[in-house]
Amino acid sequence: MNNAPSLVILAAGMGSRYGSLKQLDTFGPNGETIIDYSVYDAMRAGFSKIIFVIRKSLEQEFTETILAKLPASISVELAFQDLNKVPGKILVPESRKKPWGTGHAVWTVGTQVHEPFAVINADDFYGFSAFQQMAEFLKGTDTSANLPAWCLSGYALVNTLSKNGTVSRGLCEVNEENKLLSVRELKEIERNENEIVAHLPEGKKLTLTGQEIVSMNFWGFTPAIFPILDEYLTQFLSKHATSEKEEFYLSEAVNQMLIEKRASVQVLTSNDQWMGVTYPEDKMEVKQQLAELIARGAYPQELWANTAS
Repeated sequence: MNNAPSLVILAAGMGSRYGSLKQLDTFGPNGETIIDYSVYDAMRAGFSKIIFVIRKSLEQEFTETILAKLPASISVELAFQDLNKVPGKILVPESRKKPWGTGHAVWTVGTQVHEPFAVINADDFYGFSAFQQMAEFLKGTDTSANLPAWCLSGYALVNTLSKNGTVSRGLCEVNEENKLLSVRELKEIERNENEIVAHLPEGKKLTLTGQEIVSMNFWGFTPAIFPILDEYLTQFLSKHATSEKEEFYLSEAVNQMLIEKRASVQVLTSNDQWMGVTYPEDKMEVKQQLAELIARGAYPQELWANTAS
């Protein structure tokens, strides 16, 4: 029996702050995208299949930029996040352009995934050891358990900030056994000269130390999540179907599952450095960090050059 997990890569975002499609932007010395490094790490960690969640309008460009250079030995599928693909007969207003969010994106792959799987963002670099830990956890997951056992790769907040503006992060509450107790989506976190603060509604501020564990949307699940997501998404859309901006966040859905004790989530910690791009000015720093990893031998100069096709 093949118990190798699958990897779902969320690549349908709009990239409004970045100013372009950052999931297709290049960062490696030979035109590699961050997606390329994630796929490379995932396959050597033991993931068996990659599912890309994209918008239908991106299919041709995504195929030419990403899929065309991947080795034929990698099993790849596409899933399309469509604003109008929602549970039931809920009508979506024509004025809505923004995707429904990460929770909806994961819900989209519900008919394509029948094994334990991980979820990542297309524009985040997580590091090889994070994929190793995730694969090991998922391979040992009991999919028949009454209480689903999932996991999250956690990172120290201070290592996930941008020098160029605010970022959104899922602030995690973790107990002594590294179990996730709650995750709170903070949408405007920045580092000032003397402190790290999260800007809250109504002008309030939350001061942070930087050592807090945050979610960078690297989750490990079993298919047991899909019927719960369907239930929550239906509830969300019953309230917000006419909204042009409200999003169904995966982190908020998982938090609700924890409150209702419908799953447990183990927090995994990695020694690898997370990297990501929120703003155009972040790009050069990521390119420099990748160059350093390549110089140390962590990745080949040409990522796919010596990979069997």
